[in-house]
Amino acid sequence: MASVARRLGTMLYLVSPNATTFEKPEEVPLYVNEAVPIFFGLVLLHALMRLARGHEVRMNEVLTSSGIGILHEAASFISEGAILLGYEWLYKYRVLDLPWDSLYTWWAAFFFVDFCYYWVHRANHEVNLLWAAHQVHHSSEDYNFSTSSRISIFQRMTYFGFYHPLALLGIPVSSVMVHLGLNYLFQFWVHNEDIGKLGPLEWVFNTPSHHRVHHGANKWCLDKNYGSVLIIWDRIFGTFQEEKEGEEIVYGLVDQPQSMNGVWHEIFYFEKIYEKARSMSSWGDSLRAVFYGPGWVPGAPRLGDPDGFPDVRAPRGKYDPQMPAWFLAYTGLHLFLALLAQQMLLIHLKVSPWYTVAIFLSFIFLTVGVLGSMFDGWRWAPLLEAARCAAFLLYARATPVSGAPMVDAALVLCFAMSAVFWTSQSLLVIGSPAKAVKFE
Repeated sequence: MASVARRLGTMLYLVSPNATTFEKPEEVPLYVNEAVPIFFGLVLLHALMRLARGHEVRMNEVLTSSGIGILHEAASFISEGAILLGYEWLYKYRVLDLPWDSLYTWWAAFFFVDFCYYWVHRANHEVNLLWAAHQVHHSSEDYNFSTSSRISIFQRMTYFGFYHPLALLGIPVSSVMVHLGLNYLFQFWVHNEDIGKLGPLEWVFNTPSHHRVHHGANKWCLDKNYGSVLIIWDRIFGTFQEEKEGEEIVYGLVDQPQSMNGVWHEIFYFEKIYEKARSMSSWGDSLRAVFYGPGWVPGAPRLGDPDGFPDVRAPRGKYDPQMPAWFLAYTGLHLFLALLAQQMLLIHLKVSPWYTVAIFLSFIFLTVGVLGSMFDGWRWAPLLEAARCAAFLLYARATPVSGAPMVDAALVLCFAMSAVFWTSQSLLVIGSPAKAVKFE
């Protein structure tokens, strides 16, 4: 229970500075990964509570967001190192020499990491290439706990360089790592529609009310409320917007993609940037298409002309492919198995050969991509799902997956039944003249 309470505390920034101060980077706990079980438990609990209160819970959207979150964590060992690459080298040229175990250093790291997050978050909205990664987080048309997990595998890479000035201020890398993790986890609870305004706390802290505005596609919501823990940066730099009573927020992107495929969400916008840059009549405009705002067009200001943006208002129809309960349960089970694969990969990462890491990553990406393709009705998805399950069986024959015989036997049975089922389904689909799959 003490461990659960501690992990819940990290998700709300309710931690003791003494207990979250470390001398060496390798001593810093993996706060985000430690919170993963609690995170998914709260996502499930939140969904059940909303159902009990008569609110709509679209499980296709919850499962899609969860799948994208699993991708993000699976690739974290690659992208995480990119955030602070070169930080310790720059730290040699620091102006100040702040002790790693000082309370002042802890609080300096708290404020400056949050300050830097404001700017990296703002840049993610104002630079089209960075937006290609960040738009994944805004692509959910619902707003609940699962939305917080909808983060691109490229997201952490966009942070490179933004936190490096803290090295020159003399903040040790271990302090920055602690607050990066806690800052990230704090953002979980602000993704919900059930908590209203929180009185005086709204003046200082980011809250669900403030962050609901940030996720809105309504014109008055665009590019507002970038803060993570503190909202004071938005108030200082002119990007704050109060939530409007009586005006419904439309969640999602202004030009909302019609897909539940998490892997497709990761990459489709890069193609859009390429097409936009290629359509320009000069090299200068091609570069502006990449590095100016997503709404920029030739002749417009750097971030585009707000008067030309679509005025999105409620109600707006949502992409909502209807799937039978058995398929939702199947998807939930296999995403859970993909999550277990991600956890196993992280545990054994340092002792695993590169090809084992590649196999695990491929399995996780295929799981999310293929299941999402079936939500979208892609004709070849059942055949690919059968192949994915068969590939697992081939791997499991030669290599124990979990090391526990009973668990491995259960996994083999599960994937064998899945392979047989989807093989039969794919034969029916291939023989059908219909171009899309529909399950009953």
